[in-house]
Amino acid sequence: MRYVLANEKLVVAGRAWKGFPLLLDEGGHPMEPAQSFLWDLITSNGRVSSPKSWDSYGWALYDFFAFVVSNGLDWQQPGMPGMPSALEAYRDWSKGTVGLANTTINNRLRVIVRFYQWAAKKGHIDCLPFEFASIQTSRQPGFLAHVDATGGKVESPSILLKQQAPSIKILTKAQVKVCYEALPNLTHRLMFSLMLRTGLRQIECRTWPDKPGYVFDPSRRRDLGWNERIRLNLDPRDMEIKNSKPRSIDLPYDLMEELDTYSVRHRQVRERNHRHGRSFATLFLTEHGVPYTKTALVAIFAALSKRVGFHVTAHMLRHTYATFLLWSLRKSKTFEGEPLLYVRDRLGHSDVTTTVLYLHLINSLEGHLVLAHEDEIDQLFAGGGP
Repeated sequence: MRYVLANEKLVVAGRAWKGFPLLLDEGGHPMEPAQSFLWDLITSNGRVSSPKSWDSYGWALYDFFAFVVSNGLDWQQPGMPGMPSALEAYRDWSKGTVGLANTTINNRLRVIVRFYQWAAKKGHIDCLPFEFASIQTSRQPGFLAHVDATGGKVESPSILLKQQAPSIKILTKAQVKVCYEALPNLTHRLMFSLMLRTGLRQIECRTWPDKPGYVFDPSRRRDLGWNERIRLNLDPRDMEIKNSKPRSIDLPYDLMEELDTYSVRHRQVRERNHRHGRSFATLFLTEHGVPYTKTALVAIFAALSKRVGFHVTAHMLRHTYATFLLWSLRKSKTFEGEPLLYVRDRLGHSDVTTTVLYLHLINSLEGHLVLAHEDEIDQLFAGGGP
C-alpha cells in the first residue's frame, strides 16, 4: 500500500482537491472501500474542511489497512471465538508493539470506527466488530443543558482504550527565564517569545507573515503608546490558523519592535541564503532561507529540553500564556470584562469549556506556583529579554 496526498491536478466538478488523501494498492489503484469512505466523509461533511484534517483521517485509515494487509487479516470478518478481530489486533499492536499513547491510538480508532459504521450502512459488512457502552462525561453543562435528557451520558465504542483527562503543563517564571537564556539562536528566541506572550500555536508562529499589519515599526503609529498592547487581526488567508478561523490577539509593544527589527536586519540575510533565490511570505526563516516545518520546531524544543534539564514544548508556552493571563485578569481591579471570555477569544477556542480547563488549573495551583505567576511575564522581557 501507498499513501499520498493529491496535488492541484485532482479536479472534481471544477474544484481542485489539493491535499486529498489517496490510499493506493500495490497496483496503484484506489484501496476500496476505504477510498470511497474518505470521499464521502470529506465531501459531504462541511466540518472536515481543512486539508490537515483530511490528512489525519487518511493516515488513520492507511495505518490500519497497512497493518491488515501486512498481517494477512480480513477486516470484514469478526474475530473468531478466543481470537481478536482485525481492529482489536491493530489496537493491541499500536499499544504493545509500537508504543503509541492511548490518546493517539483512540484518535485513530475513532476514524476507523466511523469507517466501519459507514461500511455497515453500505452493506460491506454484516455487523460491527465492536459494541457501544454508555459512559458518564465530565463536560461542563452547556446553554441547552435544561433540555438535555442524556444526563451527560454518551455512547462510546468499546474498542477504545482508557485514557486519563489531559493535564495542562505550564512553565514557571524561573523556567521561562532558563529556557530563554538557553536559546542562542536569535530566531528561536523570538519565536519562543511570540508564542509565550501571545498564546500562538506553533503552526501560527511558523507561518506568521512578514507583511504590514503583522510586522511594523510601532513608533510610527501615533495611536500607539509605549507599553501598550497592539490589537492584531489574524487572517487565515495570510497564515495557517486552526480551522481557518480568524481571531485577534494583543501583541506587546516591545515585542512588535523586536519583530520589526528582525524583519529588517536579520530576515533578509536568511532569505538570501536560499540556494535557488526563492522568497517566502513567512517572517521566520531557517539558516537555509526556508520556512520552519513542524518537525524542525519539535527538534528545536527537544534540544532545548536537553539543555535546560526539564521537558518543554511549544504548546506549553501557549498553556503558560493562557494560565498567567487568566490569573492576571481575575485579580485585576481595572479590567472591565469577563476574563474567561477574553482568554477564549485570544486563544481562538470555539468553546469556552476548553478555556475553563485553565480556570481549574489556577484553582488547583499550589501557593508557590501562584506566586510565580503574580508578576507579569512581560517584566522578564523588559530590555530585550529576561
